[in-house]
Amino acid sequence: MGIKLTDTHAHLYAEEFDGDRDEVLLRAKQSGVERIVLPNIDSSSLQPMLDLEARYPEYCYAAIGLHPTSVNETYQHELAIVEQELKRRPYIAIGEIGIDLYWDTTYLSQQQEAFAQQLSWSLEYHLPVIIHVRDSFDATLEVISQFKGRGLRGVFHSFTGTAGQARDIQDYGNFLLGINGIATFKNSGLREVLAQLSPEQLVVETDAPYLSPVPYRGKRNESSYLRRIVSQLAAVYGKTEEEIAAITTENTEKLFNFAQIAGKNAFKA
Repeated sequence: MGIKLTDTHAHLYAEEFDGDRDEVLLRAKQSGVERIVLPNIDSSSLQPMLDLEARYPEYCYAAIGLHPTSVNETYQHELAIVEQELKRRPYIAIGEIGIDLYWDTTYLSQQQEAFAQQLSWSLEYHLPVIIHVRDSFDATLEVISQFKGRGLRGVFHSFTGTAGQARDIQDYGNFLLGINGIATFKNSGLREVLAQLSPEQLVVETDAPYLSPVPYRGKRNESSYLRRIVSQLAAVYGKTEEEIAAITTENTEKLFNFAQIAGKNAFKA
């Protein structure tokens, strides 16, 4: 039996794939990737994402959310679209949501409000969240603390924090850590952090087209490269790639209700 994987975070609807998207999906399937979660960015990415999901039903699964870097003076309008979509059809998760203070801090309060609103919807619709954190760990936990003990669950996407932060996250809900190509970067320090954690806390992701693993760093990322992350985790934990794949896939299936979504959205793009 071959390796079975889920890419829990890939933007394969992005324009970077317009020239060879079907080939990218074929390579993903051939590498053992059985499912791909597509996080939304904002209203501009919504239709391309839904079109891709409709083209690959029960393989690509759309999430809905407003990315923090898309939060600006129009964020209330964008949130209204997210709410409308949640009412219109099933989604696999709410995401990509969170707080990003790397590029700009101008809209911090608006980011916090948008994040809190979407966390509230995740509880209302019983959906996991896909959380984006960049230079904002404390600010992110400040918002999440408002929902402590209420059953939040999800993924801290592209985790690059400390082992202490990984433990802190668990106090606020049932959260897994999304591990991607950064784990293969020699000077990231992430491998040393992961060695202090359990693989039962992890899911794997690419964040394609971004964050390509070594030896593809600097080039366009794609879901077939997920095997590189699995290989790195196998080395960290002294396990086989098959064992890491089995553990992270089980974690993924506990978090995302693929069976409930399958077959419902093929004609609802």
